[in-house]
Amino acid sequence: MAEPMARRVGLFVTCLVDLIRPSVGFATAKLLQDAGCTVEVPRQSCCGQPAFNSGDRATARDIAQQVIRAFAPCDYVVAPSGSCAGMIKVHYPELFRGDPNWQPRADALAEKTYELVSFLVDVCGVDRVAARLEATATYHDSCSGLRELGVRDQPRRLLATVQGLRLAEMRDANVCCGFGGTFCVKYPEISNAIVGKKAAAVAATGADLLLAGDLGCLMNMVGKLQRDGANVEARHVAEVLAGMTHEPAIGVPARAPAEVKR
Repeated sequence: MAEPMARRVGLFVTCLVDLIRPSVGFATAKLLQDAGCTVEVPRQSCCGQPAFNSGDRATARDIAQQVIRAFAPCDYVVAPSGSCAGMIKVHYPELFRGDPNWQPRADALAEKTYELVSFLVDVCGVDRVAARLEATATYHDSCSGLRELGVRDQPRRLLATVQGLRLAEMRDANVCCGFGGTFCVKYPEISNAIVGKKAAAVAATGADLLLAGDLGCLMNMVGKLQRDGANVEARHVAEVLAGMTHEPAIGVPARAPAEVKR
């Protein structure tokens, strides 16, 4: 069990969650609160990764400074995304290396920043959840979470405690899905070839549910699965762990409100 910890957690929502899948943010907050944390959501915007990946270091630094200021009072920073957490934890220190004013602040923020499931397991000591879902799921290891932050076993350990959920490992679960942020826009043909292989690996498991810790990867994969006619739904791992699967799956149109009887 982890040692007693300060529980003031700043939730870095991420752009995609905020704009496309807010339910992931609410699920993240529930999981953190269930783990005994006080969740705060400082005023925030992008982590700066699109600018960083495009080589615009000046804009990336401007955005990073905003994030550093906003989350400085928090004891921890947690993001439901290995990609955004990796940007803050790994690349913010690179952006300000040699800057006597900002490098110490970037290093301090990096030290306390975590991907969601890694934080729950490695810091909070969470070893099980109280969720239930009757489904067969397969899990994709997103590149940044796996390679930059070491997130692999943690989600599988918690998913194994979800009642009714069966895990079917896909071939090459740790291979890129082809999203890569701006990569899929710059190199669409290569991206489509990569996600085609990933979609085939997902379908081959026979799973009816695809899970991952990054919304961008999930949107890319489920888009390809739908175009191929595969009957596989996709959800962020936080939604399943929090028991919040009442919303339609990613890429599925929202249900129309019931007609009001007069």
